[in-house]
Amino acid sequence: MPYALFCQEAKLSKAYPTEADVWRLARQSGLVVDAVSDEERQEPRPVLDNDYEIKPCQPDPDEDPARNKAEAERDARSVLQLGSKAA
Repeated sequence: MPYALFCQEAKLSKAYPTEADVWRLARQSGLVVDAVSDEERQEPRPVLDNDYEIKPCQPDPDEDPARNKAEAERDARSVLQLGSKAA
């Protein structure tokens, strides 16, 4: 089952093959904040900012979650390459 980023019931992102893929993209977009968890665990755990949620979803009829993931990875690599050239 693919996953996507939601705010309330509105789907905000493309569908991706796994929940971990959406978490990675949310981090890259600055939507993840570290929050201190309960007293049993000392390390912070990731939490989505505002009312965002990552939920299972059906992809749109013309959408391919695997292609979405490949495009996002390619975009992330090009941003990293552009950033290293500017330094």
